[in-house]
Amino acid sequence: MQYQLIEDHLSLQTLCQQYSKASVLAIDTEFVRTRTLYPRLGLLQVFDGQQLALIDPIAIDDLSPFWQLLANENITKVLHACSEDLEVFLTNANCKPANLIDSQIMMSFLGHGLSMGYAAMVEHFTGIELDKSESRTDWVKRPLTQKQLNYASADVEHLFAIYPKLVTEIEQVGRFDYAKQETALLIERKFTPIDEEQLYRQIKLAWRLNSKQLNALQHLAKWRYQQAKKRDLPLGFVVKEHTLMAVAQHNPQNLAAMNKLDGAEILDIRHKGKAMLAVLKQASLDNEIDYPNKIQRLDEYPGYKQIFKSVKAFMLTVSEKHNLMIENLASKKQINQFLSWYFDLNEAKQLSGANETPPDILMAWRDELFGQALQEFADKGFKS
Repeated sequence: MQYQLIEDHLSLQTLCQQYSKASVLAIDTEFVRTRTLYPRLGLLQVFDGQQLALIDPIAIDDLSPFWQLLANENITKVLHACSEDLEVFLTNANCKPANLIDSQIMMSFLGHGLSMGYAAMVEHFTGIELDKSESRTDWVKRPLTQKQLNYASADVEHLFAIYPKLVTEIEQVGRFDYAKQETALLIERKFTPIDEEQLYRQIKLAWRLNSKQLNALQHLAKWRYQQAKKRDLPLGFVVKEHTLMAVAQHNPQNLAAMNKLDGAEILDIRHKGKAMLAVLKQASLDNEIDYPNKIQRLDEYPGYKQIFKSVKAFMLTVSEKHNLMIENLASKKQINQFLSWYFDLNEAKQLSGANETPPDILMAWRDELFGQALQEFADKGFKS
């Protein structure tokens, strides 16, 4: 497949004017994310069935014609496994795509599992075995090689050709609307702003800490994230998670005490020790009444194991009734999310209410399919 390499703004404008008339666009991104918090965009690939273009974001400062295309509701955009692509769109332009469908999600509703790779999908439909040797290449290094460009073009060439087949198959089983809603939920999750005050809850073993220690951890986790954003570094490059835990747990008053902490990284203390002491000092000014509550563990809730099994059995019944794979209905994480919300552990209902986001399995097509029945089942079977 021949492609056009777009390296200037005028060519991008002309291309996007052409693409604005398309009904479907196959899109992919190539990026690097090894030593940064945010993905560094290296290439954009787009195909409308006639013109395949590779857009160079390193050479073009203003990508607004492409972002406008992405937000155009009249054009269907198809991507495969778009979770990280969405992060690219969010962090590079805060561009929320409209009318987007994820082909991996479509494949999941056709019984191929939740994480079928692009190469496997292409082989399934075409018998072609793609060369994926360039998948870990440095996409921000210039010049790009011919092999890289060929690899990148294949990612949208086959996707565009496969998409109509996917639509036909998924419409035959009546699941196209489900796939659209599931993609929309993924987009909403990605574009929901991060609540910096709640980041401490994501730290492993935070449940071991008391309220005072959690208050320190809350400040430390928020500070670390702000540092990571400011310097575009992975969180662990600012301070390791176990260092935050040790510092929050023991509340050292000086660098000497901090250096003696079990579980703290020496390099973290050397480079960020003074900053963390300042964070602890700020946390100490908080009123005790404002401290976070101790984290309740769902697996310690009375009867949790049996309750989880009963919900899993309920889901299995629903999956058999509607001929859907149980993993499409609810993962272990989603069931636990529902149970935490149902039992209101760790202010789950208050937090979801603030963001107007109920548990995944009480949203969109799942809610329509079994939401009321699940809540009735819960009320009858294990309401505390």
